This record gives sequence, structure tokens and C-alpha cells, in this order.
Amino acid sequence: MRRGGGGFGAAPHSTSSSTDGRPYHGNPCLTMHQPWASLLVHGIKRVEGRSWPTPITGRLWIHAASKVPDPDTIKAMEDFYREIYAVDGITHINFPQHYPVSRLLGCVEVVGCLRSQELVCWEHVPQSVRLEGLTEFCWLCENPQKLVVPFEMRGYQGVYNLERRIHDGAVRGLTPVQGPLPVKFPLPDPRDRFSLRPGSLTFDASKSALQKSPTVTAAIAGARAAATQFSKKDQNATSSETRADSNSSNDNPSSIVQGTPAYLQNQNQPSTFRSSAAYSQNPDAEPRRSPRSLDYEASNRLVTVALRELKQLSVSERGGQPVGRS
Repeated sequence: MRRGGGGFGAAPHSTSSSTDGRPYHGNPCLTMHQPWASLLVHGIKRVEGRSWPTPITGRLWIHAASKVPDPDTIKAMEDFYREIYAVDGITHINFPQHYPVSRLLGCVEVVGCLRSQELVCWEHVPQSVRLEGLTEFCWLCENPQKLVVPFEMRGYQGVYNLERRIHDGAVRGLTPVQGPLPVKFPLPDPRDRFSLRPGSLTFDASKSALQKSPTVTAAIAGARAAATQFSKKDQNATSSETRADSNSSNDNPSSIVQGTPAYLQNQNQPSTFRSSAAYSQNPDAEPRRSPRSLDYEASNRLVTVALRELKQLSVSERGGQPVGRS
């Protein structure tokens, strides 16, 4: 039988597991920029894109970074999800009314990880899910739960341990979320709860590739532009400082995945993985925080162009009625 409320057959409040199959006894958390963080916790976003495979399965807490999202970025991502859900016949989505920052928002269950070329050709999941495969690695997320009152806290890089005092309060404030089209990702091998991993699926790309309409193509371009909001200079500087931090604090490592800025969305950023011993950290550790200098000017221009293009296509294809925000 598949699973109950938790990922991979886990109980609702069980610990997560590292991808080598060993239990992870901390409370893994990932810091994400808005609007991606809220879209994931609200069940709208079902695939988290990264340039590195997930180091854990099971419950993953989601924290929103401190950067206030640009309105054009929010619009680009909401338009992206409107378009891809429409492919599956979903025409109404209840987007979050607010995108809070510097807050712990809730959690999801990570049930597996695939490469994008596997996900986009996986015929056993809805087409809208396949259209979410925009990055090298796709973390498959189910069972979103949000906090009734988001907790204010600071975030860190990589997948890190949520402080015990925050975790103990957060688990009491969770409420289930019903997304527009919830999905249960089928395990290739029901006897192996870790069978959804990169390279586990076989597919015929020539038969499974999706045909994208002009509006979907434009929406994808807008989503990509919205996600590319970090210059290589900033990425390299942040990554170098993270490595310096990890080298100076080897006695108390803070992050499961070192050298990867957790707040980067859909970036092709190389990562440096720690040994498996990094999975057994002190959940009460206070990780160091690196400064986050972001450059939005070039990306905002890309978002603006993509939104204008999507609006023109939408007006043309939908009888002169532009796409509005729900």
C-alpha cells in the first residue's frame, strides 16, 4: 500500500530520511525566495527545482527569505501556474493573498527526486506537473501544510536543521492545504520507498514530449526570467563565503548541503555535498548566515518583456480578453 499522511509511508510527525536510506533525526528546513515559498506551501507548486538532488526524503520545512518579492515576479509566477494548470482543465486557482518574508511558512513531504528530462516525459503524472520540470533536478513534493500563524525567523543556506524550540511550536500550528490539483507520485517500486530517484525512470522522449501552446511557452519564459534574479558574481561571492564559513566551523556543521545558497530559485548553481556524516547534526545548532547581495535590474527587464509577450498572446488567443489576476 502507498503511504498515509507522511511521505514514504512515514507517520505524520516522523523524522525524515537521508537519501542513503538512513534516518535523519533533525528537522530539515529549506529557505526559499518568495513567491516560490508560499506557492509550494499552498500546494500550487508541486515540484521544487534545484541544481542539486534532494539530500532527504520526508518532511521538509519551508522558510521564506527576507527579500520582498517584486510585483512583476509575483505576476510572472502566477501567470505561469494559471497557464500550466489550464492544460489540465483547472481554470481557477486561489493564490496566496500575501507573500510574507522572513517567516517559517509550513512544510511539505519530499517523496522523491528526478532529473528534469525524466519528469517532463513521465506520463503517469498530470501534464501541469510535467511542465514544472524546468531545472536539472526536480524535488517531488506532496502533502503541503501551512502554519496558521507563520513564525518569524532567519534562514540559512542549504538544507539545515530547524531549531528545536521553533519546531516544537510549529508542529502544533499546522493545517492541511488542498491545492488546485494535488498529486500522488507513483513509486516505480512500491517495495522501495526510495525508488523515485534520479535515473529511476525509463521513458521514450519521442512519444512523451508535451506540445506547448504559445501562451504556455510565453508563461514558461516568464517563469524562467523571474527565477534568474542573481548574477554570477553574486552567486560566486556567496558560495565562496559559504565555503569559508564551513571550513571555519567544521566542529559544528550547520547545513546538510554546504556551498549551495538555499534561497536561489531554479539556478544552475554547482553544489558541494558533505559526506553522509553531515546528516547527523545537532538540531539545535545555530548556523552562520552569509550576506545576500542580489541584482534584480537585468532580470526585471526579462520579466517585464515576458509578461508583455504573454499578455499579447493571451489577448490574441482568448478573443481579446487579457489574462487577469484572480
